[in-house]
Amino acid sequence: MLRTENLTFAYQGNSALQFPDINCPTGEHCLLLGQSGSGKTTLLHLLGGLLTPTQGKVIVGETDIAKLRGARADHFRGQNIGIIFQKAHFVKSLTVEENLLLAQSLAGASGDKKRIKDLLERLNVGHKLNARPDRLSQGEQQRVAIARALVNNPKVILADEPTSALDDVNTEEVIQLLEEQAKAVNATLLVVTHDGRLKDRFSNKIQISG
Repeated sequence: MLRTENLTFAYQGNSALQFPDINCPTGEHCLLLGQSGSGKTTLLHLLGGLLTPTQGKVIVGETDIAKLRGARADHFRGQNIGIIFQKAHFVKSLTVEENLLLAQSLAGASGDKKRIKDLLERLNVGHKLNARPDRLSQGEQQRVAIARALVNNPKVILADEPTSALDDVNTEEVIQLLEEQAKAVNATLLVVTHDGRLKDRFSNKIQISG
């Protein structure tokens, strides 16, 4: 479950951004809409525990992650939140498998090569297990990024503009993939976007005004 209350954030020297309350129950798929500059990415970083709100709560399960600091925050995020950024960030010197093993290690989990292999197979990139990330196509990198977000069985999956650079066919494929994988681990899925093509896909929509 993902919920926020009275959430605001201010960058130094700027007026505070105020966000609508969010309530996405366990297993629910939610769409967060807003134009460029409306604060969508800032909100995603707050939801993922990458930023600390000026005030308000961000509750994952029963934990207010806004109160967590340092190693506790990193550990909780690694175990409970999977984030898919617009641009996939990998350690280039490591293979795909090693990048996913690193994600498990940072969450305090022991390396589970079978889970990694199974996830990559389900995402049709199992044959890239030993490849370097920079040798993958954009679509393959996207699938590996989804696998990394899912590898620790997170309670919440956050996807930042996953379809912004895709045509209609690939947009449908990626959203279907995210929905299927979130359902497989009974995770709350929140897709952050300005892509109007997704409006009819989600019954639970949250609008941010610029």
